[in-house]
Amino acid sequence: MTSITRNLPWFVKDLGVAIVGEKCYVSLVENLHLQDVECLKYSLSKGLGIGIVVGGSIMKVPQLLLITSAKSARGLSLSAYALESLAYAITLAYSYRNNFPFSTYGENFFLTIQNVLITLLIIHYPSSRLTRTESSGPKLALATLTTVVSGLAMSVVPLSTLAALQVATIPLSLFSKIPQIRQNQRSRSTGQLSAFAVISQIAGCLARLFTTSAEVGDPILLAGFALALLLNCVLGLQMWVYWGKDVRESSIPVGTRIEEAEEEKIPAAAWQEDGKVEVVIQPASPITSTGARQQPGRKWARKVD
Repeated sequence: MTSITRNLPWFVKDLGVAIVGEKCYVSLVENLHLQDVECLKYSLSKGLGIGIVVGGSIMKVPQLLLITSAKSARGLSLSAYALESLAYAITLAYSYRNNFPFSTYGENFFLTIQNVLITLLIIHYPSSRLTRTESSGPKLALATLTTVVSGLAMSVVPLSTLAALQVATIPLSLFSKIPQIRQNQRSRSTGQLSAFAVISQIAGCLARLFTTSAEVGDPILLAGFALALLLNCVLGLQMWVYWGKDVRESSIPVGTRIEEAEEEKIPAAAWQEDGKVEVVIQPASPITSTGARQQPGRKWARKVD
């Protein structure tokens, strides 16, 4: 068997060395030393890391499709996604500038882009239908400018400052999930929140705890992933509890004020007699020539000079 594994095509060997390194490739593939626990652990970490990066590139795509297809961001917290985007961006900059292996943080690159897009869509599609007539252009422009400036700032700040920001992502992760958790609890619904995204985040945090401890061992990153796992589990529990208990949006047409909608309601009375239900609809009050609605019970008479 080793005569085969030691004569694999060059592109297979180059790929294996690029993933697990020369030492572990020779030990596990060429010599088939499957008892090499250190290399097995390292290879598993690398495999999980690559899987997380690939999964992260599509993790929030279902959420984007849900918002764009429904043209609504109902149930999604703007503050939650804005803070989460900032946390992803800080972790991306911190890991890149410390020259960590891409397999240990690569998903943050894709998640940052996807989260920024979701945040902009939440601004573009307000959760309330009664406020959709307002222009979202200035808010979108401000959010885009803030994103660009933040990205440039994190690429030039000193590493010591970036390390402090990375520590700040621990409470930032906490505050980024709490608004979404509170909104779900308050509305008893998860709205347009994607179940695929929530489940993927739980699986990703579990895998990241293993890969970070195996390849980097950075306690700041480990603490951040542990906290994110806990809060993502809370979101997953809410998704399970409120599954199917969606809240329907109001059928009031766009741009209609609530007072106008209430004014158009016609009272009705109903009673049951001899097994039959009769419904009596009270006629609307007549409208005068001046456009004023006549109040019930008041008689109007034309004044004769």
